[in-house]
Amino acid sequence: MTNLLSTYRNMMKGLTFGLGFLVLAGVACTKVQSDTNYFESVPDHYYSELPFEMDEVPIPTFSDFTVNIEDHGAVSDGQVLNTEAINQAIDEVSENGGGRVVIPRGIWLTGPIILKSNVNLHVEKGALVKFSDNFDLYPLVETVFEGLDTWRAISPIYAKGVENIAITGEGIFDGSGEAWRPVKRFKVTADHWEDLVESGGVLSDDGRIWYPTEKSKMGDPGTFNVPPNRETKEDYEEVRDFLRPVLVSIRESKNILLDGPTFQNSPAWNINPLMSENIILRNLTVRNPEFAQNGDGLDISSSKNVIVYNNSFDVGDDAICIKSGKNEDGRNRGVPTENVIVRDNRVYHAHGGFVVGSEMSGDVRNIHVADLTFMGTDVGIRFKSTRGRGGVVENIHIENIHMVDMVTEPIRFNLYYGGEMPTPDQKTEIVDKKKLQEEIPEVNEETPQFRDISIRNVYSYNSRTAIWIQGLPEMSVENVSMENMTLTAQRGGMIMDADQIRMTNVDIEVKDGPALFLNNVHNMLFENMTVGFAEGTTAGTGIRLIGPFSESVTLNNIQFKNVKEEVSTGPNVGSEVLSRN
Repeated sequence: MTNLLSTYRNMMKGLTFGLGFLVLAGVACTKVQSDTNYFESVPDHYYSELPFEMDEVPIPTFSDFTVNIEDHGAVSDGQVLNTEAINQAIDEVSENGGGRVVIPRGIWLTGPIILKSNVNLHVEKGALVKFSDNFDLYPLVETVFEGLDTWRAISPIYAKGVENIAITGEGIFDGSGEAWRPVKRFKVTADHWEDLVESGGVLSDDGRIWYPTEKSKMGDPGTFNVPPNRETKEDYEEVRDFLRPVLVSIRESKNILLDGPTFQNSPAWNINPLMSENIILRNLTVRNPEFAQNGDGLDISSSKNVIVYNNSFDVGDDAICIKSGKNEDGRNRGVPTENVIVRDNRVYHAHGGFVVGSEMSGDVRNIHVADLTFMGTDVGIRFKSTRGRGGVVENIHIENIHMVDMVTEPIRFNLYYGGEMPTPDQKTEIVDKKKLQEEIPEVNEETPQFRDISIRNVYSYNSRTAIWIQGLPEMSVENVSMENMTLTAQRGGMIMDADQIRMTNVDIEVKDGPALFLNNVHNMLFENMTVGFAEGTTAGTGIRLIGPFSESVTLNNIQFKNVKEEVSTGPNVGSEVLSRN
């Protein structure tokens, strides 16, 4: 096993894990809670303010029966392996009808923890559960990862087919992700890269990726995703080191509560409820280093009746992500994610703050997102998919979002995820519209659909791009309402291949234009808006409209600020397309 002190020395290179170490030292870095708070009700207004019908999610209940893992011989020295002791404690509580398993203050080295029905795993303040980096402790199990049916190393915290479970307390679960994860050279400092190379492992053929082992390198299809062309368990065993588990996998289960702990340093995703229902996730600290490959915070997959609130995320990939399966596997499974409340969360570094996709092939619907804060996140609100997925994302309601210093956009729809996006066609001559129409793919079961989405009360300051909405020519992003928004950015926004987009009471201020670029859009309404450029910048065009398929664009009461030209149109846009009032 990697020396524990050496592991922490590497982790201390990032502020994220330095904070975790302070908790171990006794510094209170997380909110103090009493045991009675862990089972309090969800705030009533979370339900009363819903724009769709949803039953209240029950709070798990447990008897007073309690077992301390030390009763089964657990040793808190960070060296003795406590897998057997922890799981024996869980078994004892389960066999006695349920109750609480206590992990007290200390450093507890362990292999996989298997949760059972009616058990509350309570990790006390000052406790660090450190999962072993010995891959032999993690056998392969059939599961779903990134929406595909596959085999994967069992998760450090694993539950399947259970009911009435909880993980509570103020302690820390650390997944020893540094032992599993490949690292891209450009994501770390020169000193960090040098330390990785000197520690062992192997490099990719081009020298740009470090892998912990040769087996890990062998399994990589070049995308860090599920290895293709492997069918049997034996096929996957050949590359087991590459099959990084999620830290917490709870699948096909119901009545679940996670309240209080820190989950960090995961081999892949941090927390993944899968095909489960009645889930409450609150008061959690979820973090991974910024360079963590596939280091998502929370991935809610094909699950229903989920409430996520008062959590903090600082991760290496998407923070709060909604998924429902990928491509044919997801469509065949046909289990949507639905009835989800996401409120009062904070996101620091992440690829996306709140995300839907790209695995949404089993449908996503009835989602309410409110009162989130994003700080330095790559993208704030992120919708993503691509041809081949299929599936429908609908009835999404987002409100009261505050963002600062988004690396790219505060709001992004991308229906070309993982593929090459078309660039807006700025041809100066009239094009053959019929010929272009013949080149557009037909709509089929593999065509993703995003529709009926409401976004309001959004305030974003100092992003790179004001907004980005890009649908498909054969399937527009449809019926999106945006109101009461302030967006300041370095450059203007773009809307392409979209239908029935309404922007009301929106202020867009950029430094490089056009401030708003429209391409092949239909049935657009822009009303009571201010569009233009910041003081002291080189003014340009306010709104630019192009595309031979554009039709019915209405501008009502638009105030242009510091522009040289209010509106310009391309040669393929007829005079009947645009109306101004």
